[in-house]
Amino acid sequence: MTQNTTQTSADQGQVAFQIRHRESIIGSYRTEIAIAIAIIVLALAVGSQVPQALSWGNFANITQAGAPLIIMSLGVLLVVITGGIDLSVGSVFSLTGMVTAQAMAHGFGGFEASLIGLSVGLVFGSINGFLVTIAGLAPFVVTLITFAVAGSLAFIVTNGRSMPIGDPDFWLLNSGSLVPGMPNYILFCIVLLVAIELFLKKMVAGRWFYAVGSSAQAAHLLGIPVKRTMFLAYVASSLLASFSGLLTISYILNAESTAGSSLMLQAIAAVVIGGASLLGGTGTAVGAVLGALMITVIQNGVNLIGINSFWQGSVTGVAILIAVLIDRFSKSRRGAG
Repeated sequence: MTQNTTQTSADQGQVAFQIRHRESIIGSYRTEIAIAIAIIVLALAVGSQVPQALSWGNFANITQAGAPLIIMSLGVLLVVITGGIDLSVGSVFSLTGMVTAQAMAHGFGGFEASLIGLSVGLVFGSINGFLVTIAGLAPFVVTLITFAVAGSLAFIVTNGRSMPIGDPDFWLLNSGSLVPGMPNYILFCIVLLVAIELFLKKMVAGRWFYAVGSSAQAAHLLGIPVKRTMFLAYVASSLLASFSGLLTISYILNAESTAGSSLMLQAIAAVVIGGASLLGGTGTAVGAVLGALMITVIQNGVNLIGINSFWQGSVTGVAILIAVLIDRFSKSRRGAG
């Protein structure tokens, strides 16, 4: 009898632990769950007007079109969590495409040209990180400068002309399949999402990003390498922006000097919609990805319904405003509680 009672108590304790564990996971991703529901509602609303919006082909178009923004948003997220901002990612995106295409035009293969393109992100990320951490300049000012410089160089490299991609197999980077049945653009998004989320949530170095964003001074007193953490955030942001540029030119097989002109605002919007605070200290990779998907779904819906594309910016702006207001309201309620 005593043994049965003990076993029953143990089983009840295990069930209670599992319930609390599930509740803690749901609580941790409350914002992300709300965004996912909003995306589904948006898709269904568009589908009620345009049935092909709910087709598998359209979902494939959304994911392929949104992949570069998703990857760029993950990089911007790392900077935003540390309390910074990166305005240069759109220009780095454009410059990477132009440099890569120019390298192919000069006889380099796709792999070598891609490494040259990625070096653009490494250089500009290092410049941003150095000026913010060592020179002590404001992130807004620093990345505004590099935004202008990289954007100018994107025109200078080819005198403003578009450049076709010289390697006929370069499309495989985006649409090939390293894993059978899964296009590379989906694979890259999943791998980066999982890697960055696990890094931020499970690794000590990932927790440093949140600590720096919450209070750099307190983080320094705790022995956290504040400058190194911020430097790595800017390098990662620019590298992921460069990789996004490579994916895009692999998809369209053409490089444009203005290809990333609107992506900087979209990436920041995706991070904010995803629940990150521009004051730093909060945000998840899952939220950034869902924010980017929401923006892509909005753009896709506007196009399918036939609304003038000029309204896309306004709709995205309203989505950002709603996300910020919800975040402010939820924080005030938690504070009052």
